Amino acid sequence: MLTQHRPISISYLSTNLNLLAQLTTVATIYQRHQDSFHLVLKNVDFHGVEKHTGDNQQGISSTTSHKNLIWLEISPYRVIMTQQHHSQLNYRHFWEKGVYGVSRYWLNSKEEVLRHQKIHLRNFTRNLTMIGGIIPDSLRIDYELWSHNLNLGHYILHLEIN
Repeated sequence: MLTQHRPISISYLSTNLNLLAQLTTVATIYQRHQDSFHLVLKNVDFHGVEKHTGDNQQGISSTTSHKNLIWLEISPYRVIMTQQHHSQLNYRHFWEKGVYGVSRYWLNSKEEVLRHQKIHLRNFTRNLTMIGGIIPDSLRIDYELWSHNLNLGHYILHLEIN
């Protein structure tokens, strides 16, 4: 199994809302199968990302209370992205081109009432593109987020792996 640590740039934007976030950090990439990879980001501090741009390298410190793990399971056909956070918002997105996937959000909480409550939304993946050789160089996911019949926006997640 091939394992590498690589710099990565992440852009997340909405085409119909005022949302644009960018950050640069280091990711660990594990090759699972020929076209399947796990990409792991540790301690990504989205709180340090400015409204329109940010550099995660400046925002990471060993004493931060924003410890989290973002795990992407990547293939040319589907992507599953999970954020696990010790005490804040967690989520899991499932994207596959031309398919309505599920986006789930939940809180890790000590309160029993909040622990089992989840928000389920649907996402429709317009396009999913993975480019690269042995290790992916680029991943772009273009999707719509839906709550029942209400469109919650059109989003693009773009990763550049250096």
